[in-house]
Amino acid sequence: MSDAPQEADAALIDAATLPGVPDGFQRLWTPHRMAYIKAGPDPLRAACPFCEAPHKSDEDGLIVARGRTAYALLNLFPYNSGHLLVCPYRHIATYDQATDEEIAEIGALTQQAMRVLRSVSHCDGFNIGMNQGSVAGAGVDEHLHQHVVPRWASDANFFPIIARTKALPQLLGDVRRTVAEAWHD
Repeated sequence: MSDAPQEADAALIDAATLPGVPDGFQRLWTPHRMAYIKAGPDPLRAACPFCEAPHKSDEDGLIVARGRTAYALLNLFPYNSGHLLVCPYRHIATYDQATDEEIAEIGALTQQAMRVLRSVSHCDGFNIGMNQGSVAGAGVDEHLHQHVVPRWASDANFFPIIARTKALPQLLGDVRRTVAEAWHD
């Protein structure tokens, strides 16, 4: 019996413990995610994030535009860079509870979000939708919100399918600033 496999395993262990030595893994650095780790489990459940955001500065709340009955903000857990949410200020759970005025403003903010994202990110299309209720996939099911997700012809790859990971090329603060600055152009 040969000792070659044991020697190879020992070499891999040694290489993995040395800084800067290639170990066969690609690294996807996402330093902005540290805020979620430090916050502990389920930081959104302490209070409704969509009721809290309007009381913060635009930068801290990731808000890009404020209307009279609704506002637009970046998703804290984006599917793609520029993933926006459009929310009524009122704490309602489903679309059928929204007033005509809220529906109109959610629609207008969604249209403006599309124009702005197309302008600043040169996206090729959008996914737009509302998941209402936890069984429908809503992460925050007690407060109505519409997703506006920019899509590019080349944004689909194996990461989400195999590794349940999304590569996001921009930090949330940078995206918020770019979208907010372009909102009224």
